[in-house]
Amino acid sequence: RSMNTEAINHDPAITFMQTGSQQPGRPSLGSWLSYGLGSEAEDLPAFVVMISHGSGNDANQGLLDRLWGSGFLPSSHQGVKFRSGTEPVLYLSDPPGMRRSLRRGMLDQISKLNALEFQREQDPEITSRIDQYEMAFKMQMSVPDLTDISDEPESVLEMYGPDVKKPGSYAANCLMARRMVERGVRFVQLYHRGWDNHGSLPSNIPKQCRDIDQPQAALVKDLKQRGLLNETMVIWGGEFGRTVYSQGSLQDDYGRDHHGRCFSMWMAGGGFRPGAVIGQTDDYGYNITEDPIHIHDFHATILHCLGIDHEKLTYRYQGRGFRLTDVHGKLIPELLSL
Repeated sequence: RSMNTEAINHDPAITFMQTGSQQPGRPSLGSWLSYGLGSEAEDLPAFVVMISHGSGNDANQGLLDRLWGSGFLPSSHQGVKFRSGTEPVLYLSDPPGMRRSLRRGMLDQISKLNALEFQREQDPEITSRIDQYEMAFKMQMSVPDLTDISDEPESVLEMYGPDVKKPGSYAANCLMARRMVERGVRFVQLYHRGWDNHGSLPSNIPKQCRDIDQPQAALVKDLKQRGLLNETMVIWGGEFGRTVYSQGSLQDDYGRDHHGRCFSMWMAGGGFRPGAVIGQTDDYGYNITEDPIHIHDFHATILHCLGIDHEKLTYRYQGRGFRLTDVHGKLIPELLSL
C-alpha cells in the first residue's frame, strides 16, 4: 500500500513501471529477464505480451510496442505480442501450398547468408535475426497447440468465468498465461485497458472489476493447484494511483485524478511473503507514513526473487553500464517469504 513514483502522466508513468526510466528507449523488465535468465521454452518466446480491452472508460487508451521492447538489448529479447483471433502471431503461418520441408530448406539457406553477413559486419542484430527466424519456425507448431483450449477441463474453464472462451478477453488471457507458464515461457505480461477514470467512476469501476476479479483469482488458484505458484510470481497493479478527492461536479459522474504519491499493488507466489500487508498512508490516503516502496525498490526485489542481484545485471551501452534500477533500488525484505 506504499508504492510511489515521481511520474504524474500515463506515458512516462507506465514507461517508468516497465523500464525503470520515464524516458523511452530502455529495455523493459521482461527483456531484462530474457537477457539475464534466458528461456526455459525451446519452442516459445521467453517474453510474451497480451492485451485485453476493458469495459471501463478510455478502453482504447494507447499502448506502445516500446513498453515491451528490448531497448538497447539484442532484439531477440523483446516481447512478442499475441493477438486474439485465428492468427495469434502475425506472419507466422505459411502461405497456402508451402510444405514445411520447403520452409525448412529456405530458412537454412537464409541462415547461411546471414552468417556470412555477420562475419563481414559483426553486427549482433544479425544473429538476433537468425534466432528469431528459428523461433518463428518452431512456433508454427507450438502456438496452435498452446492456443487450443479444448483439452481444458470444464471445471477449470468455469473457474476463470464466462468470458474465458472469448478470445482477447482478460479471462482468456489469464488462462493463456497459465498455459504459457506451464510450457516454460519466462515472462508473461497482461495489459487490461480502461482504468483511466477521470469521470463516471461509479459505473466504470464495477465493469472493470467484473472483467478482472474472477479471472485473476482463478489464475492464482490454478497455478497453486498445479504446483506452479511456488515458482511463479504473479504481480498486479498499474502505473500510479488515484487521488482520494473526486473530480467532476455531478454526483453520478465523478472520477479521480492521477496520484503518484502512494498506490497499491498485490503479489502472490514465488518468493513473496503470503498474507502480508506492507505500507501505510495518512488518514487521508494522500501521503505514505510507513514503509515507502519506490518502483526501483520493487524492481530490485523482483529480480532478487528470481535469483538476480539488481546491481550486477548490467549491459554496456554508449560507454557505460546500464541496469534496470539505474543507480537506485534497494531490496524490500518485508515483501520476502524468507
